[in-house]
Amino acid sequence: MDSTIALILIQDGIVNGAIYALLSMAIVLVFAVTRVIFIPQGEFVAFGALTLAMLVNGQVPGTVWLLPIFGAAVLLMELYTAVRTGRYVGLPKVIATCVIYPWLAFWGVQQVAASDLPLVVDILITLALVVPLGPMLYRVAYQPLAEASVLVLLIVSVAVHFALQGSALVFFGAEGWRTPAFISGGIDLGFTRISAQSIFVVATALVLIIALYLFFERTLYGRALRATAVNRRGARLMGISTNMSGGITFTLAAFIGALSGILIAPVTTIYYDTGFLIGLKGFVGAIFGGLVSYPLALVGSLAVGLLESFSSFWASAYKEVIVFTLILPVLVWRSLTSKHVEDE
Repeated sequence: MDSTIALILIQDGIVNGAIYALLSMAIVLVFAVTRVIFIPQGEFVAFGALTLAMLVNGQVPGTVWLLPIFGAAVLLMELYTAVRTGRYVGLPKVIATCVIYPWLAFWGVQQVAASDLPLVVDILITLALVVPLGPMLYRVAYQPLAEASVLVLLIVSVAVHFALQGSALVFFGAEGWRTPAFISGGIDLGFTRISAQSIFVVATALVLIIALYLFFERTLYGRALRATAVNRRGARLMGISTNMSGGITFTLAAFIGALSGILIAPVTTIYYDTGFLIGLKGFVGAIFGGLVSYPLALVGSLAVGLLESFSSFWASAYKEVIVFTLILPVLVWRSLTSKHVEDE
């Protein structure tokens, strides 16, 4: 290996690490606020990439079917809750977000899918289709079990993962999809060349990380999420709705996952089950931070990206084994340095 190859591998590792960093931050956020180890985070990556790819190719994405299905499930659960408690105040909002919006999106995408829309419009449509699935998923699968143990929530996450992966196979098909590069060309530094697409991916990831920091530090909803992450019971006693916090958290997780899928769509071919491996690598990065530290999760994700890049050069057949083996020494280190506290 010479310096040119090493620089290329470092560039690829940083690009992959930036994507894993976004996913690891989403996993840390979801666990901190809701105690859910969000295994299906990778499915939102696949949904985002596949939805954009189908729109770019002039086809109707399967997400337009997922939205009404999830919306109908949420509506039935809210109707049952309203009848049982006798409170019907929130039903108009539920009907607007879970019935009217999904069917308007279904009709609108059917009308414009075959049109040659600008890429920016396709990206906005993708986010509009995928992001609402986050709070709907929380309402259907996790909110009824919000006070369950971490183990129960983990089992639910495994079940949700298989359900979403099967839905992706049904609605998107088994073939792979890819989009054209967002930006062509590159920058020649003399000793190496950096592609414009790589710069775009890393810059977008940095902007989103900064935006998340400002959201948590400067906004009321961000502070409410931080309070819920620190002490769920105390936040509830102070008037912060844990259900609202969970819905916002899953909305952010869906947004991060969909945007990550959009960023990697031009880089690799995406299949219905591709998101699982990508999400697991983000999970390895989150383990570096003990599922609580965002900076350590960011560092761990970059380490995962670099390790994967160099492993693909030295031992491409074993790169996944090498990456996931990295979690073992981290877990041993965490076990030896962390203070164990029994759950109540």
